[in-house]
Amino acid sequence: MKQLDGTALKRLHREWRRRTNGRIALILDGVGTPVNVGSIVRSAAAYGVDHLWCAAGSATPASAGAAKTALGTDRYVPWEQVTTTLDAIDAARAAGFEIVALELTDDAAPLHEHAVGSAVCLVVGHEDHGLTKATLAACDRAAFLPMVGRVGSLNVATATAIALYELRRQEWSA
Repeated sequence: MKQLDGTALKRLHREWRRRTNGRIALILDGVGTPVNVGSIVRSAAAYGVDHLWCAAGSATPASAGAAKTALGTDRYVPWEQVTTTLDAIDAARAAGFEIVALELTDDAAPLHEHAVGSAVCLVVGHEDHGLTKATLAACDRAAFLPMVGRVGSLNVATATAIALYELRRQEWSA
């Protein structure tokens, strides 16, 4: 077993891109920690996110801490800053995305059990408070990541990365 060289790595990534047709977008609802935003941007670039909306006081990919963590990957993810999350949801819906809250709610289903469509926009929330009631009410449905350990939640950047992978995994398995 040996590590792939640059040419083999490009070939591998090209093959996965050919198998990827679905559209994914992200809305950050008050994600205030720049390092989390930078990590989310890096994962978004890795999984081919079409658009990122930074809303409700979220840090942006341009902030110093986010840029340092993203390591230049923000150039692969079109993003914009909007004042309210509802503005972002309206824009995502107008672009044809189904809006899915990544949040623990009484009617949320495990993300791996969702029938994922061809255009999904995940909404992720503040590190401590999650999504606001108004944001939840504006979403089409809610999903969560099942956990079996003694910890009840994940860091927002970690949860977003897992959710992005799960959306792509479902597409690749179909």
